[in-house]
Amino acid sequence: MLGQWGRRKNRFFSGQGRKKSPLAEVDLILWGIPLAMVALAGILIASTQRQADYADWYQHWVTAAVGMVVALLLARLPLERLIPWKWPIYGAMVASLIAVRIVGTSALGAQSWINIGGFYVQPSEFAKVGAILLLAGVLARHPVDRPVDLVRPVGLISVPWLLVFVQPDLGSSLVFGAVLLVMLFWAGMPGAWLILLLSPLVAAIVAGTLPWLLLGWIPLMGWLAWKSLPWKRVALAISLAVQGVFAVATPWLWEHGLRPHQRARLTLFLDPAQDPLGGGYHLLQSTVGIGSGQIWGTGLMNGSLTKLRFIPEQHTDFIFSALGEETGFLGSVLVVAGFVLLMWRLLRIAGRARTDYEALVVVGIGAMLMFQVVININMTIGLGPITGIPLPWLSYGRSAMLVNFISLGLCASVARRGRISQGRW
Repeated sequence: MLGQWGRRKNRFFSGQGRKKSPLAEVDLILWGIPLAMVALAGILIASTQRQADYADWYQHWVTAAVGMVVALLLARLPLERLIPWKWPIYGAMVASLIAVRIVGTSALGAQSWINIGGFYVQPSEFAKVGAILLLAGVLARHPVDRPVDLVRPVGLISVPWLLVFVQPDLGSSLVFGAVLLVMLFWAGMPGAWLILLLSPLVAAIVAGTLPWLLLGWIPLMGWLAWKSLPWKRVALAISLAVQGVFAVATPWLWEHGLRPHQRARLTLFLDPAQDPLGGGYHLLQSTVGIGSGQIWGTGLMNGSLTKLRFIPEQHTDFIFSALGEETGFLGSVLVVAGFVLLMWRLLRIAGRARTDYEALVVVGIGAMLMFQVVININMTIGLGPITGIPLPWLSYGRSAMLVNFISLGLCASVARRGRISQGRW
């Protein structure tokens, strides 16, 4: 009897004999932040539609509920089971993007949707997750140790990138590039190589803005290639040639390859007052709406600019302007802090992942989400050009919402298996 009592006492003081709360094993950051944003977004979307002849804000919550069910199912699935399916998933992804070019539906200047039984599906959103799963499988098996190791992942991501770019959907195509660079870095690519991969873009921007800086930038990249790459003379020659081509070709393409309205869309954010009733209208009204919220905001469902629908398509890409107006600086900061906290949690999950494949999937998803957050918010506050990138869990969009929750479920699966491996599940 004494021995049994002693064992019971040890279990009591160690906590093993207690019945755990159902919330004890719930990742409140991973699940709570997205769900809180979805709840808030439904109210903001309803506010943007107060004077409209339609009201579909509730569909935001319905889609989120469906996505949550899918996420919970994926959270119980070991990600290794997806590895044999990475090529079929990639093939389906490419086929769907090709189908968009053939039978797709156009809206807002882009042919990005397919009508399936009355539901409009945006394949480019699902292609982001498909690309992450494929890249994770490839990079886990073939780490980036040599420059030639870059050929395989860059070639694979170039196909969906090009198919999305020609829709044309510049915003979504940029996401593929951001995901690729972050996953390459996590897979072991040296930081110097990352700089060299980005250097042509920098050379192109400098050539069109401050061309005299090329006198320092091009030699600097040549020196970096000499120091960090094998076959130093070849690397130096290729680096200088690539930088020179981008520096010379960019100004010509800017003048002859882009139409005036395309050039305006990329640069108008610098001075939207140049075209206040045209291309600059969105940016001007968005910044005015956010500024009118001041510190505390006007209150949910009380935003004047939001109510009067001064900002077209505010419930989608410009939902942050409604957030700024109705919740003010405080609400905007809390949402940004929520995204930062979520990213910190994803990095923790990736660091504790059992396999390289799982870690790469989480890192890729984190890069996808945070790139969209940064670009969307910068766009709405006037620090970047208008690109069709939604704000995760806040912008209205069925395909984007489902993809966000699919991503959440994949990350939850990695987090769960990480706790199991540490004996805490």
